Amino acid sequence: MPAMSDRFVLPILAAVALTMIGLATVWPQGYGDRSPGPFGHTPIQQTPQMKAAISREAARLRAKQAGTANPAVLAGLRPTQ
Repeated sequence: MPAMSDRFVLPILAAVALTMIGLATVWPQGYGDRSPGPFGHTPIQQTPQMKAAISREAARLRAKQAGTANPAVLAGLRPTQ
């Protein structure tokens, strides 16, 4: 079985490597830290709306575990004071 020519294989490997590097620069980074600009964006969990929702959920879980009878907190609403 004849081996592949280096003149054929190496340019294909170089193209694959450059494609992977290009995708790595623009592919979404998930919910972790922000990617370097200009490709990055604020992760979903770091937006003000999501931070507020996370804190409300944490307060609701704390109230539920502590047995607090505040129905607004248990319903996931903001309690009035």
